[in-house]
Parts: sequence; structure tokens; C-alpha cells
Amino acid sequence: MQEPPVLVWLPVDRRFLGEDGKRSPFYVLGEKYAMSLQQVAAAEPVLFPAAKAETLPSLLSMVHGVLLTGSPANVHPSHFGEDVSDPSLPLDPHRDDLTLPLVRACVEQGVPLLGICRGFQEINVAMGGSLHQQVHHVDGLADHRENTELSYEEQYGLSHEVHLVPDTPFARWAGGPTARVNSLHGQGVKRLADGLTAMAHAPDGLVEAFGVTGSQTFAYAVQWHPEWQTAKHPFYLEILSAFGQACRARRAAVNR
Repeated sequence: MQEPPVLVWLPVDRRFLGEDGKRSPFYVLGEKYAMSLQQVAAAEPVLFPAAKAETLPSLLSMVHGVLLTGSPANVHPSHFGEDVSDPSLPLDPHRDDLTLPLVRACVEQGVPLLGICRGFQEINVAMGGSLHQQVHHVDGLADHRENTELSYEEQYGLSHEVHLVPDTPFARWAGGPTARVNSLHGQGVKRLADGLTAMAHAPDGLVEAFGVTGSQTFAYAVQWHPEWQTAKHPFYLEILSAFGQACRARRAAVNR
């Protein structure tokens, strides 16, 4: 008998698309996240685009993991007690309303959780941390944004090293104390939430990866994009593969 599929929930963005004067809201998901999840983690992506926070318990009972994707939009700074520093930067309060309580629900229920870029930032904010709204304006920190004049291949190319904390899963997945990653973010961790443990740092000291302290399942997040051409990067491959293994373990547990 064939085993049931491993199902991973990917929350979507809400964006207004179309020409000026004829814009309407769409639910949006980057294809690379779904394809990497399917091809590397051996899991099927599922969407609940109109999900509300009050439906989280029932929806989480249907899936074996959650992947919080990157996005052009930022977490609204009101969630960490600040005003918007630059009104021109995109926000997605609709996504915030779902993903912040979703993070806490995953941690409480032991649902495997992987955060990527905005997803990394969402986990930190949901757990009580704060963000630099514009890392490149902070003294002592580098500009971590991509050069938008380059091709996507170049934008997602390896940008800088990360220093991995010894004896952490990231050091094991990388096979050493450092790894090279891409860098396409304007925001970053300002104060790491008390419930999180830093596991990688950029050369300027910015937190680039963390884990949920004391979690009994996979609960990690990265500021870079391991979903981009995952199969070409052994470090990225190990991260997505480990997430898939954790999701399969949850499927086995709930199907007993």
C-alpha cells in the first residue's frame, strides 16, 4: 500500500496586481519554494490561501510541516513596537495576521518549521524579537541587499560567508565552520527573541540562522535562500533534506 504524501503548508503573500487603476488582490507563492520542497524534501506543497488564525488548529492537524517563504514584503514594524521607517517599502499585514500566530502554534504543537528570509524574520518577531527595518542604514552592518540590475542568476549567487556556531545542525549540514550563501534582504534581526538560539552569523555579526531553543522537532530558519537551485549547493540540500525527514517523521507519528 502506498504511503500518504507528506504535506507541507506554504502560507502565501497577498499582493495587488494589475495596471494602475485596475489593480486587484491576488494570493501569490514563488514557484521555487514549491519546486524545491517537492524535489528535495520529497513533500507536496499545500496552500490554504484564505486561512485565518482561528482555523490554525484544524489546518495544522492536516499537514506534516510548515515552510515560511521569503517575500518582497516586510513584517509590519508595529509587531515589534516601531513605526514604519520608509513608507515606500512593501508590507503585507494580511500575511502577518496569519504567520505570526502560525509560528507560535507550530512551536507549541511540535510541527516541523522552516523559515526562509521573510519567514526567518517572522519567526523572530512572532517569538518576541525585533528587526532592523533597513540593515544598510545601521552603523557597522553591511548592505545585504541584492543588486537588482543583475540577472536573477547573479542576484541569487553566493554573496558572503556565514560563520556557523560549532556543534549545531548548521555546522553539521555544512560540514565545517563556514559556508557561503546568497544575500537578498533589506531587513534583519535586531534583537533575537529569547526563545531562539543563534546558529550562524554574517561577517558583520548579523544573525543569519537560528533554531527554536529546546524544540523537539525541526524548527530552524535562515536569512538566505536555500530554495534557489538547491541541488547545486550541498549545504542548501542538507537543510531542505533534513526538513523533509522531520516532516516524514511527523507523518509516521500521526498515522500510527
